Amino acid sequence: MHGDHVADADLAPATKFDHWFNISGVDVCAAAGAAAIVALGDSITDGHGATTNGNDRWTDDLVRRLLAAQPVRPLSVLNEGIGGNRLLLDGLGPNALARFDRDVLAPAAVRYVIVLEGINDIGTFGLQPDETPSAHQALVERMIGAYEQMVLRAHAHGLRVFGGTLTPFAGSAYYHPSPLSEADRAAVNQWIRAPGHFDAVIDFDEAVRDPQKPDQLRPAYDSGDHLHPSPEGYRAMAAAVPISLYY
Repeated sequence: MHGDHVADADLAPATKFDHWFNISGVDVCAAAGAAAIVALGDSITDGHGATTNGNDRWTDDLVRRLLAAQPVRPLSVLNEGIGGNRLLLDGLGPNALARFDRDVLAPAAVRYVIVLEGINDIGTFGLQPDETPSAHQALVERMIGAYEQMVLRAHAHGLRVFGGTLTPFAGSAYYHPSPLSEADRAAVNQWIRAPGHFDAVIDFDEAVRDPQKPDQLRPAYDSGDHLHPSPEGYRAMAAAVPISLYY
């Protein structure tokens, strides 16, 4: 709708769209002690593969779990997922390090950060010709350096930062990951899981991988492209987030 409609209780004549073209955030008045959780990620956080207008991304399901916990302190989840986003290089939107201040540190009342970034770095790198094991090792080291920067910057602002393990993507028709790419994902996840790096680990990989083929999503959790989870997969991801991290 055009014009000033801030005071309107209903926006019935407004035109509906399936994408948020113009809104980057909403500030609300909240009770004292309220806090926010930023979910920093790519299309898996943005919700590709979820139901259109169904509000069944993993961040939506996490909100429902938080509400069901009847918290003493209300918590919101800020979905800062951008499709195609990467840790190190710009893609669809600025890279995660470049937007960290804007999307994590600037919003009001943020106390926690969930970082789920990196699958596009690995997938895009694997599309290059003549990839070598040493080049893949260098990529992993650069990704780890990016995570370390995020942790340092979050801690400098008093935030707790949780690392999300990268989910399987073998069979992806978009990336066609090679064994070297899968080794990159395994190496990154090993670092994320190791004590002393993030304040805690959210093992999304374990939650959605096929136990028989751990480099792939469970069939029921696969949206069909072997990269993005289905709504059932997103529910499993939300269930993997320990609510005890926030209370």
